[in-house]
Amino acid sequence: MANYDGILLIAFGGPEQACDIRPFLERVTAGRRIPKERLEEVVHHYELMGGRSPLNELTMRQANGLREILAHRGVDTPIYVGMRNWHPFLHETLAVMGEQGHQRVLGIILSAFQTEASWERYMADVTAARATLGASAPVVEYAPAWADHSLFIKAMADRVATTLDQLPPGFTKPPLVFTAHSLPISMAAGAPYVAQFEAASRAVANTLSCSNWRTAYQSRSGRPTDPWLEPDIGDALSTLAEAGERAVVVAPIGFVCDHVEVLYDLDYAAKTRAQTLGLEFFRASAVNDHPLFVEMLADLALGSG
Repeated sequence: MANYDGILLIAFGGPEQACDIRPFLERVTAGRRIPKERLEEVVHHYELMGGRSPLNELTMRQANGLREILAHRGVDTPIYVGMRNWHPFLHETLAVMGEQGHQRVLGIILSAFQTEASWERYMADVTAARATLGASAPVVEYAPAWADHSLFIKAMADRVATTLDQLPPGFTKPPLVFTAHSLPISMAAGAPYVAQFEAASRAVANTLSCSNWRTAYQSRSGRPTDPWLEPDIGDALSTLAEAGERAVVVAPIGFVCDHVEVLYDLDYAAKTRAQTLGLEFFRASAVNDHPLFVEMLADLALGSG
């Protein structure tokens, strides 16, 4: 940690009020030829979930928790947050860091599983932001991938255990479905994304002594003709119902915050699908600002440099 004079948490970003939704979505989908009607459909998703995303607030809580842990350990390195797609944008945060004299900072990417969309684009956006700022921009180096970190596994296992403990009487040991964002198969090929997803899910299930578990994908977008990672969460729910299951617990291990893709795609769309199939639907929260996850961030910070 002594080699770094700042820590940058790097996240996706999300709209914080209703008027932000369309500009945010236009930025996220720039260059992708997304039909206007599809964008309006997603705008409606945000409206159904309260007209904002909780991602920014949760990320700031993660940063605050990290700041407190480091202070408790006698480390006063400043913590910053930079977003790819909304304020504070990466270029805004890096500009502030440069103005405050930071020269070499540690970047921690808040995405569990690695692929071009979840890691390389973050790094590319940091590079572009630094190029825009020129010589005043601090150098950014990155903490290693953390999908297999024991504290991440324990934090997610605790989220699932909390849900299991709160099940109504009569629902003992329902199947557990872990979810992550689906990707085009062409993007996933050659990336560690699927292997990391499967390994982390297995580790959480083993921690819980759960043998009845599986993985599924959610939040697919893009052209219907393009092959994406499967099974979709809806299909996984159908398979469970056909097997005679009465309930399911879904754990969004591929998301570090309960943002709209979790709140709408699981709590609304998947839950509605489950109900039509006769399945009771229960969901564990993402790790969010779980103390063990924040401890993991501190370990990454103190173990780098």
